[in-house]
Formats: sequence, structure tokens, C-alpha cells
Amino acid sequence: MTKRSDADLFNGRLLFAIPKKGRLHEKCLEILAGADIQFRRPNRLDVCIVMNHPIALVFLPAADIPSFVGNGNVDLGITGHDVILEAQMQDRVTEIHRLGFGKCALHIQTPENGPCQTVEDLAGKRVVTSFEVLAGAYFDKIDEQLNLTGDQKTKIQYIGGSVEAACSLGLADGIVDLVESGDTMRAAGLHAIATVLQTEAVLIKSNVPHRAHHAPLIDLIASRIAGVLAAGKFVICEYNIRRDALPRAAAITPGRRAPTVSPLEEEGWVAVSSMVEKKNAATTMDELVKIGAEDILIFNLDNCRV
Repeated sequence: MTKRSDADLFNGRLLFAIPKKGRLHEKCLEILAGADIQFRRPNRLDVCIVMNHPIALVFLPAADIPSFVGNGNVDLGITGHDVILEAQMQDRVTEIHRLGFGKCALHIQTPENGPCQTVEDLAGKRVVTSFEVLAGAYFDKIDEQLNLTGDQKTKIQYIGGSVEAACSLGLADGIVDLVESGDTMRAAGLHAIATVLQTEAVLIKSNVPHRAHHAPLIDLIASRIAGVLAAGKFVICEYNIRRDALPRAAAITPGRRAPTVSPLEEEGWVAVSSMVEKKNAATTMDELVKIGAEDILIFNLDNCRV
């Protein structure tokens, strides 16, 4: 029996790039599970076959995903919005969904007690970063505003990791780095003096697809992921209330389109079911109690289509 090559195995399949490690990886696996994309990844291989769809998952460094998708080598991908801009692939990919996780900010940071307390103070000095493109574009504008030219311009130096140590080691007067909680920044004696951009994980597709026949499958996956995202934002609120209080109840729980209302066996009472935002669930229940609602229940959603 002839062993099938990887090319044969992946032939005709949609290629979906997932961060192989780091802050986005685990959340991506949750998204895939919620969208019912079933796979096994033996021995942490970087490519695996989806069992219930014609899809192959490709596990790549998040920084590489925009280029693979932007050049059409891969059809879909999940990566950070910041990484797309740093790779200068924003014109070659389409952001289908912002995914609501991996949220952080690209901050300009300087020593708390140092001489550079504003961006203008830092302009013309040494800045270390892993984001050369974004930092360079930002300081080009600042340098231009301050009429800094030639050797007077801000010096951007690339370092791949441990950027927060650059100032204490004397390598830089300031840094540009991602900040999530701010703990690492504060531990290094730094503080943020400006924000270059806010970022989060995004689902992207190629603007130059090499496999146009995958468009319906891309739409299906995007729809399923949108359902997972919506399910994380909403809950179902069910309760019983007197019919004469229904207009007030409907104002509290209007639902996505309208609440579902069903008559009860007890005359003058109805059962109401409505989607409400999860973050407002407790307040919604309080408001319903005030107008006489009873038997109020909240149900989480695993998935939905809205």
C-alpha cells in the first residue's frame, strides 16, 4: 500500500491557521470546539486534519499568520490585530470578526522616575521594541511634528523578547511593548506615557485566495464562530408575569427582535423568554422582580445564530 503524502492528505482542504502557542492559543481551541470543528493533534504536530469538515488546521507562530493568509497560502487564520499591522498585511487580509479575547494595548513606556515623561521628551532618543513598523510609523509622525531630521530622529531598535528590561540595562530611553494587565511593566519600573493602538484577536481571511471554491466553507465557519461569540455575550432569561405587566416586562427584556410570550394555564399570566446581555443579567433580574415577575431563570448558551 502506498503511503499518502502530506500534499495528498491536504489536497482540496481549506487551510485554517491557528497560533501554536502563547496568549491566543488556548482561547482559539475553545472557539474551535464551540464551532464544532473536531480534530486530534497527535504529538503536538503543526498540521492536523479536521474530522468533520474538509479543513486542515495549521499551527503557526501568531506573527507569521498574517503573511500566510495575506499571500493566499492559507485561507483563514486567527491572530492579533497588532500583528497584522506590524506585518503590513492589512490590505491583503480582511478581518471577519473581532474575537473579544487577547485584548491588550501597545504602549509607549518609560522609567517612572526618568527624564522622559511625555512622547515629546522621548522623541529623538533611543526606543527598543518588537514592533519596529508600528513604533517607527508612530515616531515618524512625532519627529515630523517636532521638526527632527537626520541624526536627530528617534532611533528605533528591534529586540525580540524581554523588551521591558531594555531601559534598566541602559539599552533604551523608552520602549514600545504590549501591555495586558500592566504587572510586568510596573515590575520593571516603567509606566505608559502614550498608546499606539488597542488590539485583540481577530479572524481573518485572504483577499487573494488561491482556492476560491472554499468561499462557502469560509462563510460557514465565520457564521459558527459568530454564534460562539454571541453565545458568550448573551443568556436566555425566562420568567412568569401577569399579562397586564407585560409591556413593562418587554421594555426590560426586549430581546434581539422581540420577547417570546406564551400563555400559562393560570388565567392572566404569561411565560416570557428573551435574550439579554450576560453582563446585565443580574440587573435585569432585579428590575423584573420590581414589576412582579416570578420564577426568573437564567440559562447560558453554548452556541447560537443571531
